[in-house]
Amino acid sequence: MAELEQHEGEQDLEKKIEETRQRFKNEFLQDSTEKYDSKDVERLQKDDALVEGYLQWRIYVVDDALKMIDESFQWRKEYGLNDLTESTIPRWMFETGAVYLHGYDKEGNKCLFLFKTMLKLHVKDAKTVVDKKKYVAFWLERYAKKEPGMPLTVVFDMTESGLSNIDMDLVKYIINCFKIYYPKFLSKMIIVDMPWIMNAAWKIVKSWLGPEAISKLKFASRSEIQGYIGLEYLPSHMGGTDPFKYSYPPLPDDDFQTPICENGPIVSEDDTEIKEGEMEGKDALESSFHSEIAVKPKKVNFLEDSMKADDNDKGDTSTRTKGARKPLTTFQGPLLDVSPAEELSFGSTETEKKSLIILSNVTKNQVAFKVRTTAPEKYRVKPSSSCCEPGASVDIVVSIHGGSQASPQDRFLVMAAEMDNAASQELAQFWKEVPKTKIMEHRLRCHVLESVKPTFNLLRDGPVETGAGGQQEFNTALMRVMTSNARMEQKLNTCLWVQKVLIGLVLVLVVLNLLCLRLLSASQQPS
Repeated sequence: MAELEQHEGEQDLEKKIEETRQRFKNEFLQDSTEKYDSKDVERLQKDDALVEGYLQWRIYVVDDALKMIDESFQWRKEYGLNDLTESTIPRWMFETGAVYLHGYDKEGNKCLFLFKTMLKLHVKDAKTVVDKKKYVAFWLERYAKKEPGMPLTVVFDMTESGLSNIDMDLVKYIINCFKIYYPKFLSKMIIVDMPWIMNAAWKIVKSWLGPEAISKLKFASRSEIQGYIGLEYLPSHMGGTDPFKYSYPPLPDDDFQTPICENGPIVSEDDTEIKEGEMEGKDALESSFHSEIAVKPKKVNFLEDSMKADDNDKGDTSTRTKGARKPLTTFQGPLLDVSPAEELSFGSTETEKKSLIILSNVTKNQVAFKVRTTAPEKYRVKPSSSCCEPGASVDIVVSIHGGSQASPQDRFLVMAAEMDNAASQELAQFWKEVPKTKIMEHRLRCHVLESVKPTFNLLRDGPVETGAGGQQEFNTALMRVMTSNARMEQKLNTCLWVQKVLIGLVLVLVVLNLLCLRLLSASQQPS
């Protein structure tokens, strides 16, 4: 029965997605195609997740979703979002460090820090005002392209702020970015150390957010914010231990900082490969070795996995992939198709500690690839670096090492580049020489599986704690239930209204009958 209802729900969603696309084409594109960027229109026709995001944010009311799409697409063209680059924004804005992406919250969502210096940038000239808005949009678009579909946690640092030095127009713009322009993008907005004098201003901000996002607004002191974000990702002035210091250029990118060992200098890829080769077969020393060179997860540094595929991996791959979780989705890239498309799933039991990445070469040349991770001390990737022949596929096994536990903050990066002269190139040298513009990159998140618990326990024992993955699934299910309830409530209200009208009509008929009877009896009486 539950499967039937789920199937009907999926069919209903597909119909709404198709209806939204068709009505947008007929009602909005017919008037003028000049007010939208053609790239956005094309994406709307192809990306189901994008349409679903607008529908879900507007409680699956197609009319409201279409208005949101129209406003959002006009804004994207006005600010040139598809062509917005670092060079189109004044350098001094990046140098302030007022906005940047860094670290993750406890649910595994990326954090966007907005500091008071951004809100204090008072300027009157119109061009600078537009540049400020483009500056914020740049960071949001940068993240949307890196991790599509993943929500973002916004941290507003309001320390020592007041009404006189806050640009409320900019605050309203940022609110609208999440309310209209980036649907289903906001995980939560944390307001840190807001002065009491700002209470009246934030009551206005709450009205801007609207009912669909008001629950995502969190007010926290320095100590309370640690309930949302771990100390390792909080700056020192918020009571955290994160050593990260913003500097520009280049743009801070957690994922691609130079790998640095705690007890040694920068380690090149060649040196890493030599050390990995020396450690083959030395299981007794493995744990101590990794404790010396592993990078702590304070700073999200993509390091190549420290264990290379051994000689046995070149033989029967079925033995190596046995027990690994098979991917169900596929990302279609220009060089490689990557399965799964978005996330690797791991659980706490022994049978859930392996996941499989399948890379399929879609080019006519040999493609070199390598896999990196933010937590090299936790995972073993076999093979972590190799080549894929034209039209062939490679199975990569990612397994949790020892007693480690997967975390929603963990990330994996698949890098690939086409090899023109494969016969004369060694991989290490190839990766040193290949231009960055020719490297395909695809990120994978880590999804932590929750142990299955009977549904009746939820009802009998009350709420059960869930991890980031389970919480996200629960929120999605809750949204669908709320949507279904809203529809039922609307239908019920309609039925009640019809019922009241019918009762009113019946009463009118009764009164008319009584009047008729009275007139009839009066006319029959003798004069």
